[in-house]
Amino acid sequence: MDVLTRVADGIATIAMNRPAKKNALTAPMYRAMADALRAGDADPAVRCIVIHGTADAFTAGNDLEDFLNNPPLGEDAPVFSFLTALPACTKPLVAAVAGPAVGVGTTMLLHCDLVYAADNARFALPFAQLGLCPEAASSLLLPMIVGHQRAAEKLLLGEPFSADEAREMGLVNRILPATETIGHALAQAAKLARLPASSLRATKRLMKEGLGASIVQRMRDEGAEFRAMLTAPAAREAFSAFLEKRRPDFTKVG
Repeated sequence: MDVLTRVADGIATIAMNRPAKKNALTAPMYRAMADALRAGDADPAVRCIVIHGTADAFTAGNDLEDFLNNPPLGEDAPVFSFLTALPACTKPLVAAVAGPAVGVGTTMLLHCDLVYAADNARFALPFAQLGLCPEAASSLLLPMIVGHQRAAEKLLLGEPFSADEAREMGLVNRILPATETIGHALAQAAKLARLPASSLRATKRLMKEGLGASIVQRMRDEGAEFRAMLTAPAAREAFSAFLEKRRPDFTKVG
């Protein structure tokens, strides 16, 4: 199974489990994660939800071959279903990040309430490098969290950044050894699970209040741009270069 789910002691766990591909996400994986998020949020026995990968990789982002074979051309595509499930979740979301967290591997963290990173974590937002635009309302949330200039640097250049920089920018709560990160996230989740569910939901709602409609609208705007750009020359050149293992040439595309 490429996505493992479990509910125990008030905690729903969603684990990306495709280590041979550094947990690169396919359409079925997005669907499974979206279903698990919604099920956990609806289950009265669940107090919080933990998302993690392995000790070596959170996720390398989209599996580009699957992405090309199953392009998300509609609003109901699995990737957009997963993205919309994140801000809709009313229960605390906890993430444990180790190794690469590329693209959606970083943007999903903007919707998590607690994020714990391994010392080997590497974040990247290479949307422009792929001829695409940001998703998951990251064009709204990242500047709010880290400031416009730093967000622009990450979203426009798409260069990787370290766990130390992510923590300094306010994207993660704490850095731990890779072998301890998932365990620490689960221990923090256990603390949450012992607290009153009504208090957790109310606190999260109040912190997020006022942002909900803006996030939904920004996701729609980003999604429309993203889908249009998927079939544009720049993205076609980026994907062809990836499959052909060469550097893309954007000099002749807009």
